[in-house]
Amino acid sequence: MPMNKGFYAQGCTWIAEPMRILVDNREQAPFTFKGYEAHPEPATLAVGDYSLPGFTDRVAIERKELNDLVSCLMNGNRERFEKELTKGRHFELFAVVVEGSLADVSQGNYRSEMKPHVALQSLLAFQVRYRLSIIWAGNRAGAEYCTFWLLSKYLREISERYKLATKASSPPLVAGGAHDNART
Repeated sequence: MPMNKGFYAQGCTWIAEPMRILVDNREQAPFTFKGYEAHPEPATLAVGDYSLPGFTDRVAIERKELNDLVSCLMNGNRERFEKELTKGRHFELFAVVVEGSLADVSQGNYRSEMKPHVALQSLLAFQVRYRLSIIWAGNRAGAEYCTFWLLSKYLREISERYKLATKASSPPLVAGGAHDNART
């Protein structure tokens, strides 16, 4: 995949400097974001593996390698995973980015005895139950791409909201004006 330079929003203007991405200290195989306009910073995140400074209570990306994802659907791992999903349920952006494809799951291309149909049914139920987005990125490079651009797009949306909230409004109505008479 092409590695585009990342432009992201800060405040209400677009800037071309590295986006600060928080990376959870416990992340076992963190993305380097090499080739992206990003500056990864270690942090202790309550939810997910990746987030943004100032938005850790609103945006989180959980990275999963395919075998790890399937193992999260079984036994004690499932309970721990569901606790994580519960924490992110009300975030503005909460996604699981998978280093694999939906076809990999449906064909059982993972190390587990769990049947593909059972794994898929669990994942579909989680999407409904936890308002979860699962991004099937295909591979590690695709997952890194999706993580960077999801965070970048989130910042753009926040920038647009900020612009709307601070936009100059029309002058206030004056008593006795045309609009005032319409209410009588």
